[in-house]
Amino acid sequence: MCFPSLGDTFSSHLAAHTQTCSDQNNTNGLIRKRVNGTETQKRNSRGLIPPHISQIYDELFVIHQKLQKESSVQQEYALQLQKRECFLTEREALLFRHEAALAKIRGVEEEVHTKFRIIKEQHEAEVKQLTEALREITKENRRLKSSFDTLKERNDSLKKQLSDVTELNKKLEGQARKVQARLENLQRKHEFLTVQKSKDVYQVVQQSKPVKQEKGTVTSKIAKIPLNLQVYELLTALMDWISDQHLSKLKTQEEKEASHKLLLTQNSKKTYTQEKCMKLLPVVAEQLQWMPFVNSKLHIPVMKFIYWSIRQLDTGMQHAAMASTMRRLGEDVFKGTTSKGRLHASPEQSNESKSKSAAFFKSSFMPLRFLSTLIVLKTVTQADYLAQAFDSLCIDLKTDEGKSLFLEYQCVPVLLNHLKITSRGLLSSALDGLLQMTMESDCLQPFLEACSNESFFRTCSVLLRTPKLDLHVLEKLCVILQKLSRIKSNKKMFELFTLHLMIQELQRTTHPDHAFLCINLNSILFNLGLARSSSIASSPSTSH
Repeated sequence: MCFPSLGDTFSSHLAAHTQTCSDQNNTNGLIRKRVNGTETQKRNSRGLIPPHISQIYDELFVIHQKLQKESSVQQEYALQLQKRECFLTEREALLFRHEAALAKIRGVEEEVHTKFRIIKEQHEAEVKQLTEALREITKENRRLKSSFDTLKERNDSLKKQLSDVTELNKKLEGQARKVQARLENLQRKHEFLTVQKSKDVYQVVQQSKPVKQEKGTVTSKIAKIPLNLQVYELLTALMDWISDQHLSKLKTQEEKEASHKLLLTQNSKKTYTQEKCMKLLPVVAEQLQWMPFVNSKLHIPVMKFIYWSIRQLDTGMQHAAMASTMRRLGEDVFKGTTSKGRLHASPEQSNESKSKSAAFFKSSFMPLRFLSTLIVLKTVTQADYLAQAFDSLCIDLKTDEGKSLFLEYQCVPVLLNHLKITSRGLLSSALDGLLQMTMESDCLQPFLEACSNESFFRTCSVLLRTPKLDLHVLEKLCVILQKLSRIKSNKKMFELFTLHLMIQELQRTTHPDHAFLCINLNSILFNLGLARSSSIASSPSTSH
């Protein structure tokens, strides 16, 4: 269904209204003419018109006035309509302009759509081109990656071969050093046996001479004996002096300065000292067989010098270079030395061989036995020897003298070398030695200060990280850590090696039936300020 437009409707109404207005105007004109004629006739013949006609004229006059009013109203209405017509004309012109603008916009829209379609096609073409280029680059990258993987595999295989060759080279170098050291020892032994045989031959020749000659020989030997003893006294005094005043203090200074960078002069001094120790130890090892002829009081300086010299050679490479010498030292110190007493033999006793021995590890004199035990722990690798050494150490540490010797000879690093999970049998024995030092005594505080260092806490951290650690070993270790946790400055050591976290985890997972371990764990956390509650059991005794 079609509706007429606004312009058509307005035009039809305007035409009808104009026609009505013109009709009314015509009617008003006719009436005006008639009234004017009537008035004229009335003026001309006033007395000739009857009264009813005059009445009609009056009515017509009234009507004429009304029509005039109506005509004025119509004229005003016509003016309003004319104004409205002008307004609508302006609106119509505005609508025409809007329609033209819309038409123009439609044209621009079509043009935009056309350009957009062209741009879209160009974009799709560029995307297709770039996709093809990307595909080619991806193929090239895959080829490069394949080549890189191949090169990496070749590189890994070459690295593995290089590491194998390096390991083999190190082993061969170690074997060569051992063979060289063994050869030197054999040469020294051969020289010693040659000298000894020559002395035996000389003694047999002297015995075959007359009695007077024998007496003279004995007199000359007796005259030489004091001179030899004085030389040993002089050497042992020098060893004692060097051990006490140089080697032991040098080791203590190195441990104190372990966390700082040493100067080049200190490094060169340390290297110089190590070189001298490596040269002197084989000579001292050769002299152990002469110890039976020396006063037993002179044994301690020799053992002290050997011990502090070994302590200077704590690195693995130096130990490897001195492996054979270390083994000989450890065995001789553990077993003792026995020699035939030819020096004091009289002519009557020349046919008899009187044996003399020097006991080191099995000596009844505690300072000598203690030093010998430490040397065995540093040099011997046989498990049975080490087990006997730890038993002897624990027995000596039950006395105050043994504890004082432990601090004097700075034994904590010696025992730390055996706190390894690889030697499970000796781990408990080493901890027993440390536990003896945690007993209440005057030596307890210096011992705890000697343990308050990074190497000790690092070793404890490694042990606590070991899965399925033996319960007794764990209890002993926690007793020592409980003592160390009392020192406030050690809290940073616990945090540095995350010991506090491991102890918290142990406290959480330990079965309540293990009361001794739980008490120690709670006490450690309490001393570190990490206990959940303030109600901590009293500190347990260190006896296990």
